[in-house]
Amino acid sequence: MVTLRPSKPVAGSQILAYGAARGDLVVTNDDIAGPIDSSDEWIRRRTGIVTRKRASEGIHVIDLAEEASREAIEKSGLDASAIDAVIVSTISFEYQTPSAATLLAARLGIEDAVAYDISAACAGFCYAVGQADALVRSSAATNVLIVGAEKLSDLISPTDRSISFLLGDGAGAAIVSASDEPKIGPTIWGSDGENWDTIRMTHSLLEYRDNPELGFPTLEQDGRTVFRWAVWHTAEIVRSALDEAGLTVDDIDVFVPHQANLRIIDELAKQLKLPESVVIGRDIADTGNTSAASVPLAVHRLLEEGQAKSGDVCVQIGFGAGLAYACQIVVLP
Repeated sequence: MVTLRPSKPVAGSQILAYGAARGDLVVTNDDIAGPIDSSDEWIRRRTGIVTRKRASEGIHVIDLAEEASREAIEKSGLDASAIDAVIVSTISFEYQTPSAATLLAARLGIEDAVAYDISAACAGFCYAVGQADALVRSSAATNVLIVGAEKLSDLISPTDRSISFLLGDGAGAAIVSASDEPKIGPTIWGSDGENWDTIRMTHSLLEYRDNPELGFPTLEQDGRTVFRWAVWHTAEIVRSALDEAGLTVDDIDVFVPHQANLRIIDELAKQLKLPESVVIGRDIADTGNTSAASVPLAVHRLLEEGQAKSGDVCVQIGFGAGLAYACQIVVLP
């Protein structure tokens, strides 16, 4: 019987750097309130959003992903040739296949990389962190580029009152590499398929193909169900991630939940009884909800503005369509 030699495991992994790209357009609440019969005051009160960033017609998801990736690679100090895996989380890439990751690798000059996409919506970036951590620690990859990239403005109906006014465009990237000690904690992840259709497309591509009068499928959600689910479930997921990492809320320096709704963010902080010293990501106020890009964009902003610093312990959690969720504790680069 043949015995295969196992891969040599690595002690831990770390995030070396973040990169970011936001849409070039600033869209105010007044800009979108008319078609949904709403107002600036209503949107601010229910979501905390003042403006959101969206991308011009000629800017595509892959362009945003490339811009964010180039910044992350430059800040990491690595050459693009050192990257051997590329993971892109997106629900808004224009093609079912091939993957955005393979095209992104080519644009960046990364040859022969493992490259694939994740469809986990708002949980996607944290899913990617979990996968990159596993790839590095198992020696399946050395340096992994992970990206959450969305152009959600391509997938909205201007008259939809359930989700369209929340959404923005952007990309956040990070480089995950080996470390002498773990700087990415265990990922707590999963899904609640019983609520599969809570955030959904209006109809399928096949239905659109067979009945073009339906119009191109766009995003919609059951906002009340999503709000209740997020408020009642995500705090417990965070507590599980802290337990698995051997930490408590008193060890947290930075808290970055998915930028879905400011009311959800504030309620989570309250339920977790976070110390007042904890810095909380609230990028949603002028970026909007960018799905898979929201967590890295919020972290990037805190680092750039000096609200968070190298070595800080950061809890990041993504949750959304599926209902998929993922949470981990990371030491910031």
